[in-house]
Amino acid sequence: MATLAGHSKSKKRVSYFYDEDVGNFTYGQGHPMKPHRMRMVHDLVVNYNLFKKMEVLSPKRATPRQMTRFHTDEYIDFLCRVTPQNVEELSMQQTRFNVGEDCPIFEGLFEFCTISAGGSIDAANKLTGGESDIAINWSGGLHHAKRFEASGFCYVNDIVLAILELLRYHQRVLYIDIDIHHGDGVEEAFYTTDRVLTCSFHKFGQFFPGTGDVSDVGIGTGKHYAVNFPLKDGMDDWNYQNVFRPVVEHIMGWYRPGAVVLQCGADSLAGDRLGCFNLSMKGHAACVEFVKGFNLPMLVVGGGGYTIRNVARAWTYETGLLLGEHLSEDLPYNNFLEYYGPEYKLDVPANNMENMNTPAYLADMKAKVFENLRNIPFAPSVQMQQVPYDYESEEEEDNENPDIRMSQRQRNTLVVPENELSDSEDEGNRRNERNYNSNGRESSSRKSRASHKNSSNEHEGRSTSSRTHKSSSGVREKDGRKMLKTRLIDDVLNTSIRRTSPSVDRPSIMVTSSPSTNTSTSKHTIPSGPEVTTKQEPEILDSTVSLTQPQVEDTTKTNDNTNNVDNNENDDDENNNNDIKDNKEEIKDENNDKSNEPVAMEIDTNESLPEIKREPEDVVMQQ
Repeated sequence: MATLAGHSKSKKRVSYFYDEDVGNFTYGQGHPMKPHRMRMVHDLVVNYNLFKKMEVLSPKRATPRQMTRFHTDEYIDFLCRVTPQNVEELSMQQTRFNVGEDCPIFEGLFEFCTISAGGSIDAANKLTGGESDIAINWSGGLHHAKRFEASGFCYVNDIVLAILELLRYHQRVLYIDIDIHHGDGVEEAFYTTDRVLTCSFHKFGQFFPGTGDVSDVGIGTGKHYAVNFPLKDGMDDWNYQNVFRPVVEHIMGWYRPGAVVLQCGADSLAGDRLGCFNLSMKGHAACVEFVKGFNLPMLVVGGGGYTIRNVARAWTYETGLLLGEHLSEDLPYNNFLEYYGPEYKLDVPANNMENMNTPAYLADMKAKVFENLRNIPFAPSVQMQQVPYDYESEEEEDNENPDIRMSQRQRNTLVVPENELSDSEDEGNRRNERNYNSNGRESSSRKSRASHKNSSNEHEGRSTSSRTHKSSSGVREKDGRKMLKTRLIDDVLNTSIRRTSPSVDRPSIMVTSSPSTNTSTSKHTIPSGPEVTTKQEPEILDSTVSLTQPQVEDTTKTNDNTNNVDNNENDDDENNNNDIKDNKEEIKDENNDKSNEPVAMEIDTNESLPEIKREPEDVVMQQ
């Protein structure tokens, strides 16, 4: 097993996530949780010049959609809406989501949650993308938050969200918690699965949150994948290492995780306002160094810690340790130097506190932990499957930086081929038919464009021929328009209205012609039995034809060259009038032979019709 923890001296690729706004928030006067401590840590990191040895990144803020991968929609919606101004209106929901004294409502609450969660999610993505070996987010580590409620100064569980990202690429993930409080939120989230093994070293008894007994080992598929090592007051460096190293080494060799998440709560240091352990800064950092030696992708987050000057010292020292840098014990000048007096040293020493953890008690707890670990199989396998979809890619499309140029290959990935889209209900298969029919035209057009670029001489020749073709086609178009106008006028003037004789129950019919300058309205009455006059009904109005002069004018307006046609209109009208007179004679003869046959008539719109008498039936034409 010792070979697994071979401490490599090689430099690690380290990513460090920090948002400069995280120190602006406050839980309220007198509250032990102070986000200002992250600003102090970063100031020491900068003044120790550690930023030159690693990649310093500003994380993206977590979105509500990312948070709801673990938390409920109602809870995240509440965090989005609640403010100190409307807290009274949401008093009922405060009780439901456990918001009150320990987890107060302060200005910018949801923004603070987005910074903490966003840093851990981005750090996990750095590891899964292979861009870093170690990722640090001291703003994270809020391990008490539950799926549907806040707890222990924690609102959004950034650790769970980060582990969910790691599980997309790693079969198994190990979570180690060295905070003095039990990591109940993370354990509860993965209590029924074997893909995450949680290991917590914490104070147990009359202490928050009151969970984490050695018998709490998980249920269902996750049984024996929750490891809890309960401790008592006054735990010192030597005893802590005697239980931490064997347990973690056994888990590493038997569980074989693909990535490690280490929660470095600094409230286990000596002299913490809420803690009761007696660990020194170097004893606390020894756990970080031991886990680093396994050479696995490692996510390091913060957590508790309420004596902020000691928190800044410990996390700065551990940042240098992860970088393989030795830091001077004398603190450099920084913006918060007065916090570290009177020693002004990079050190948190242990005190003379009595250790309540006897060797017999520690040996008994260690034996029980090993017994639980023997019940799990060696490196539990996971079924091979496709990597789950990354929703972050959709969210980044709206936040693209316009100053960054995309390659053509990247742009092509954003284009959906048309053949992958289904036809709509309105179009049916018309789009496919259109594409099929247009393939030939598209290919020919591409060929013509390619040949068009062969030489400039051919281009000039085609340009000359095209101009000649346009001039000749223009002449033909003018002639065609003249012929079309003449044909339209002839059709209008020679229009014959054919009407079928009405049946017996419809004794009469009225045929009208639309009035114009020299047009009259004629009524044809065809009696059957007694003379009855009946007005035209709507269903037989299809025999009414409007022959108006504006229709001819509208047709001729479409032609630009109408001068020659207008000169010949008078001659055409005279010829048409002669034809109409001949047609009238034929109509009179036909009506004598076939009184019940349909009457075919041609009506001249320019002159009125004379009265026509028919035998044996009388046809009266009234003008």
